[in-house]
Amino acid sequence: MPVKPEAASALFAGPFALATLSAPEGPAFPALVTPDAQVIDLRSALGDAALTVRGVLDDWDAVLPRLTALAGAAALVRGTLAEFEVHAPVEPRQVFQSGANYRQHVIDLHIAHRAPGDDRPEEERRAEAAEIMDRRAAEDLPYVFIGLPSAITGPYDDVVLPAWADKPDWELELAAVIGRPAHRVSVEEALDHVAGYTIANDLTDRATVFRRDMPQIGTDWLRSANAPGFTPLGPWIVPATSIADPDDLRLTLRLNGETMQDESTKDMIFDVARMVSYVSQTARLLPGDLVLTGSPAGNGMHWGRLLRDGDVMDATITGLGAQRTRCVAEAAQ
Repeated sequence: MPVKPEAASALFAGPFALATLSAPEGPAFPALVTPDAQVIDLRSALGDAALTVRGVLDDWDAVLPRLTALAGAAALVRGTLAEFEVHAPVEPRQVFQSGANYRQHVIDLHIAHRAPGDDRPEEERRAEAAEIMDRRAAEDLPYVFIGLPSAITGPYDDVVLPAWADKPDWELELAAVIGRPAHRVSVEEALDHVAGYTIANDLTDRATVFRRDMPQIGTDWLRSANAPGFTPLGPWIVPATSIADPDDLRLTLRLNGETMQDESTKDMIFDVARMVSYVSQTARLLPGDLVLTGSPAGNGMHWGRLLRDGDVMDATITGLGAQRTRCVAEAAQ
């Protein structure tokens, strides 16, 4: 059975969040959840029996005021969160993932991968890496690749570790959820196109990131990061209006109770607005799409400890709630 985190006094920041829930043996439905765990079925509240969370996001500007009003409508409450199964909050059309976007993380990688014959003191090499990061933030572009929606799973679902994945790793990330179509938007305009934020854990098999048979090709994100269930998402989408500053949130991931990642989004090289703007220069972002903004220092490769059967990951981001996922080894074929 999936494991869930213990209930908190307030589940998230603000008056409401969007979730996709289901009653036992029932179909999934879009829900408005209040911080005290009350649930309103948006199909009946908004008069659309076929509504999904992505459908809500498709009309975000018009629907947002109605959702705010519904958050106080006690007569519409269908039940409490404990009565329902929590799924990934949205089914995106597109998923954009970012790599090497946390300053300290990349500096640590620079130190760990010292060139042969480089015997300089660590302090000197660290200062050099910091200078490179500052220059990159000022002059370079984010590194973004494509993820598959089929890799997404719920925030409390078990994660199956494929038998072929020799080095499965965790990567806690802040995910921006698009609420207004965006194409070639400026950095100044970018956050106006973000409906809200959620938690993502972008699992990656380190052993298959690089193509050893074709080193000139480089990275293979299809194989390394897109197995079914490799992107636990949620538990809900918290509206951007409830998050004062997405560039000042704390990300914490614990493995079996031990803190592995603990960093602020302040450490991002490219902030949320720059990430969304950059992606939109090439792609047309659609409501419900996800822009994952990279993962901070503290993944398994840093600790020399990769994911194993039975591991439990607890992930939190300020104001967005918590997810808990258990790793299960793939059954022998």
